[in-house]
Amino acid sequence: MTRVDFHSNVPDRIAYACRLIRKARANRCQVVVMAADSAQMQTLDEALWTFAEQEFLPHVAAGDALAAQTPVVLACSDDAELPHHEVMINISDRTPQHFARFERLFEIVSMEESEVAAGRERYRYYKARGYPLTHFVADKT
Repeated sequence: MTRVDFHSNVPDRIAYACRLIRKARANRCQVVVMAADSAQMQTLDEALWTFAEQEFLPHVAAGDALAAQTPVVLACSDDAELPHHEVMINISDRTPQHFARFERLFEIVSMEESEVAAGRERYRYYKARGYPLTHFVADKT
């Protein structure tokens, strides 16, 4: 069963996702990141190139010919072909349709009121279905 970790009170979802991706890759995990839309996915793509000066996190968009061989795949649609099923990071406000295929799901919730409300809905959804949940409150510093 998928383990679901909520990270709330996050000041910047994109930067936080970059740090989680870096940590997951340090542990040799394959990662899929679910963005809200193509604009957020593009912002994440750019951030992955620039967030750490001496690091590179190989990544491609879902559907790319190299997706199966690339450790980090970015998606913004539930219809996207997802080659990995180890770790999913959700930076959207919706419950990813195929999250149950993954060993672990990270739900990233910012401090914005609408995102907090959407995060609470997703938390209730997973809880009602018996998924193991943990909750971490991000340090604002």
